[in-house]
Amino acid sequence: MPQVITQPFLDAMFQGFNTRFNQARLGVKPMWQRMAMEVPSTGSVENYAWLGQVPRMREWVGERVYRSLDSFGYQIRNKTWESTFTLKREQIEDDQYGIIGGIAVEEMGRNVELFPDELVFGLAKAGFSSPCYDGQNFFDPNHPWTDEKGVVQLSSNMQAGTGLPWFLVDMSKAIKPIIFQNRRKFEFVSKMDPKTSDRVFDRSEYTYGTDGRCNVGYGLWQTAFGSKAPLTRDNFRAAMAAVKSFKLDQGRPAGTRPTALVTGTTNAQVARDLIDVRFLTVPGAAGPVENSDYKIVEIIETPWFD
Repeated sequence: MPQVITQPFLDAMFQGFNTRFNQARLGVKPMWQRMAMEVPSTGSVENYAWLGQVPRMREWVGERVYRSLDSFGYQIRNKTWESTFTLKREQIEDDQYGIIGGIAVEEMGRNVELFPDELVFGLAKAGFSSPCYDGQNFFDPNHPWTDEKGVVQLSSNMQAGTGLPWFLVDMSKAIKPIIFQNRRKFEFVSKMDPKTSDRVFDRSEYTYGTDGRCNVGYGLWQTAFGSKAPLTRDNFRAAMAAVKSFKLDQGRPAGTRPTALVTGTTNAQVARDLIDVRFLTVPGAAGPVENSDYKIVEIIETPWFD
């Protein structure tokens, strides 16, 4: 006997789907917060003109020296994202909605929770060809900054190459390498009333989905170093040295100290061999030599860089 589709039944089915949607979200552990900071948004676009412009401390002699925090016109515009599926009336009548719809809802919940990973790590990977607040690509050999005398200097936060990317990041600072801008959180929604839904009336399909508003952008270039060179000990140490030499405007040391090596799955074992092995076999040495890079940074592995 077919399932009788009444409004109370549809309401109960929606509540069940909503519960499965939220439970699925709790079952996954996204990693985007290990490379990004979350910034709440209240409009269609947010301005980050202040990035890199916080003035250094100075002795207060005479009047205060005012410095504008809008030198750069960097903005992050929110985007709307959605995912939608339909169930046919026959699938509900034949009591197939629990399997077909339930699996789709759970996968949708997982996808929502992992979606910031796709945005954040995708933006990091694109950093060699995408500009940040100073107009240069986020990973670039010519980032400008001014020294104590007001003379423009240039710094590099990248290694050139053609291989899979890997990154050093400093997540100890208030401003992180990537900004995840959250305007409206994703929620589970439906349209299933034949009195108000043309799709139910015309196609006998019940619609379920999720949508939200957010976007990503770049933070301070001084908090990250990107490389497409082979992940060797020499290249890793050169990157570490470069990061520690970064300067802010007015010649202040940026004080960047990498906390993590972020790499794709392909390079993950190479990274572990560099960082997580305590003793090394060195040709000509009488015995194992202690690895001076041992546990110097955390290793973060993500599939989005392969």
